[in-house]
Amino acid sequence: MSEPVPQDGTVVVIGASLAGLRAAEEVRHEGHTGPVVIVGEEIHAPYDRPPLSKQVLSGKWEVERTHHHTPDAHDALGLEFRLGRRATALDTGARTVACSDGTELAYDGLVIATGAATRSLPGTEGMPGVWMLRTLDDCLGIKAGLAAAGDAPRVVVIGAGFIGSEVAATCHGMGAQVTLLEAYHTPLARVLGDEMGRACADVHLANGMDLRCNITIDHLESDPGGPDPVVVWLDDGTRLPADVVVVGIGVTPSVDWLTSSEITLENGVVCDGALFAADRVVAAGDVANWLRQSTGRPTRVEHWTNAAEGGPAAARNLLVGSAAAVAYDPVPFFWSDQYASKIQMIGLPGPDDEVVVVSGSGTEGKMVALYRTGDRLGAVLSISQPAKLMGYRPLLAAGASFDEALAHARG
Repeated sequence: MSEPVPQDGTVVVIGASLAGLRAAEEVRHEGHTGPVVIVGEEIHAPYDRPPLSKQVLSGKWEVERTHHHTPDAHDALGLEFRLGRRATALDTGARTVACSDGTELAYDGLVIATGAATRSLPGTEGMPGVWMLRTLDDCLGIKAGLAAAGDAPRVVVIGAGFIGSEVAATCHGMGAQVTLLEAYHTPLARVLGDEMGRACADVHLANGMDLRCNITIDHLESDPGGPDPVVVWLDDGTRLPADVVVVGIGVTPSVDWLTSSEITLENGVVCDGALFAADRVVAAGDVANWLRQSTGRPTRVEHWTNAAEGGPAAARNLLVGSAAAVAYDPVPFFWSDQYASKIQMIGLPGPDDEVVVVSGSGTEGKMVALYRTGDRLGAVLSISQPAKLMGYRPLLAAGASFDEALAHARG
């Protein structure tokens, strides 16, 4: 059991991105009067990450447009930001967090919202011209590399997941010569299944993308002053010269600082259905692996909406304690903007789900597909059909049968 946080107690939030910020705001919205301290590894004020691979990278948005609030809005809530430092250890018994600047923070309630870190290709850490996209500084570095290469820069994107696909589509739209490499036989098959992965591949191909699947990377070479700043070598001997290489091969939960604590770690921070990880400790966003009530399964979701909804939910439960807490069981939702297409999904598909396309197709560039989980509707995927997609949201929230979903599609 977790006791309520005293009204004037100190709430510490580790992580200054969306989940952490929303949690801190909710603490104030719930009337908490004690100190609220937010610790963030980056030096930047909290900003939105989805535009980094699209509007900011392309130059359509200025950086300031990504910030969640102006400084005066934060000041009005009385939030204390400690940026440019990271948490290094947690002592749940003493209720303290150690930070990289040598300070120690005592808390009465703690929100863990450290998110996830990008995976790198072995041997490429710090290699000039090779980037991963997770932070604002990453985005600005990629953008500067493209500009330095002049007209039609050569770009190789490794990994055709959502981030890699968005970066490839954005660079393609900027006039770059882009090659998109995927280790699997089709993009996003591990997330969406083979059939829907092929539909996403059709979006790339319809826009003229050089998409290559079943690819194995042998190694990368860097020569910043040469005619080919970076060369990607494939295992079949193919040589791909590039001005900029972007690696998008997934993320891992940022939990290294918790390894010496009593927090249970398995694919993130293990939480109960109300997001509690320990007494007066909750987790939210990409790092939280919580027991989802509707499925009875541990669930970790790396989508924007989960951070936006999970942060406030965790904060409310932290303040009232576990006896009065409410289970966190949202209908997951994500989107990905690629070229002129908007790929969206509600729900979470399972690896064994049957997929039924109820309208359109990938080659048409507009479609809706339903995922059958047992006899239930598990998820819905759409390509450039947002209105049709949202018609299924009440069905998912109600745990509708697959037959009900098919009837809705026919109607």
